Amino acid sequence: MLQCVFLLSDSGEVMVEKQMTAHRVDRAICGWFWEYVLAHAAGDPSKVLQVVVSPTHYLFQVYRHGVTFLACTQVEMPPLMAIEFLSRVADVLTDYLGDLNEDIIKDNFVIVYQILDEMMDNGFPLTTEPNILKEMIAQPNIVSKMLNVVTGKSSAIGNKLPDATASFVHWRTTVVKDASNEAYVSIVEELDACVNREGVLVKCEACGDIVVNSSLPGVPELTLSFANPTIINDVRFHPCVRFRPWESSQILSFVPPDGQFKLMSYRVKKLKTTPIYVKPQLSSDLGNCRVNVMVGIRNDPGKPIDSITVQFQLPPLIASADLTANHGTVDILADQTCLWTIGHIPKDKAPSLSGNLRLEEGLAHLHVFPTFQVKFRIMGVALSGLQIDRLEVKNTPSAPYKGFRAQTQAGRYEVRS
Repeated sequence: MLQCVFLLSDSGEVMVEKQMTAHRVDRAICGWFWEYVLAHAAGDPSKVLQVVVSPTHYLFQVYRHGVTFLACTQVEMPPLMAIEFLSRVADVLTDYLGDLNEDIIKDNFVIVYQILDEMMDNGFPLTTEPNILKEMIAQPNIVSKMLNVVTGKSSAIGNKLPDATASFVHWRTTVVKDASNEAYVSIVEELDACVNREGVLVKCEACGDIVVNSSLPGVPELTLSFANPTIINDVRFHPCVRFRPWESSQILSFVPPDGQFKLMSYRVKKLKTTPIYVKPQLSSDLGNCRVNVMVGIRNDPGKPIDSITVQFQLPPLIASADLTANHGTVDILADQTCLWTIGHIPKDKAPSLSGNLRLEEGLAHLHVFPTFQVKFRIMGVALSGLQIDRLEVKNTPSAPYKGFRAQTQAGRYEVRS
């Protein structure tokens, strides 16, 4: 049972406080947590364990886009339930507000507080489906914000119960408005990889989501199957998924919520290759460091690779940097990050970055070499190899339109030099 939820800014400021039970938790616990972050992660909450034990409370935290979702309890409880709930809160707020950051949270404080109030009752999760919450709490717009300012009252709360309260599945209404009789399924993956100094692929895995956008009338029955489900590990399902068909036959059987939702998350381990390579070469002597970085296609996925960027932190004790690229643009940011924006790889030449880093006076050699962070995007391909076999839809007046697509982007892709 969670006793309270706090939303903290990047500086540790408490932006939203929601007490869930009669036993109030003092804000001093947020100060203790932030001191813990400063001591153990240099002020970066994303590098702190998601479960932290303080002298008085168990703390659970999820970090999203500069906002820390912190939950507290004094009694033992399943940590995955608390972390999953906080992740769900972050997803719902992102869906409501379009994005998630400190300014947006502060500008929509009333909406955020009302959503937290509906999502949990007396410390236990209650309503977590966005489509049902939107029937109770209207999404913010310019008109509602002006009314709130003028009248001092919130116009976001509905005056009737959601239609889903009369449905035998609490995540779906019995009457779907403006149903276009369509269902779209997307495979969205992030590739995490690590390449060591010798150019050997140490780690490569894909973390993916199956995202469904349903606009079907009535209460449809959907069955989704994969051509190669055995490659999937560490699955996590939406509550609408029936577990027994998956356990016996690796088939997803479900009654979908209306609108877009995440049907399943998964991971595919031990992939053998990456679609692009990044080869950095750095050598230093006599107070100068020569830099040469080459980027190219290692394993053509069959679709264009775009939005390619390579960035690295300039080593300490650098007096000046003179870096140029034969393709794309190079920028040195205020925090001494070098950002090389490539875009897409041309067919006639391999992109390369070269130049010199001048070391500070008295330093002959560079002793700390940077780690290169790689980003890219591929539309139409799931690099894990996961393929959808078929999608069957029943209990609809007519045959619906069905669409499929895939997308892969780089997650944590590191190349060490």
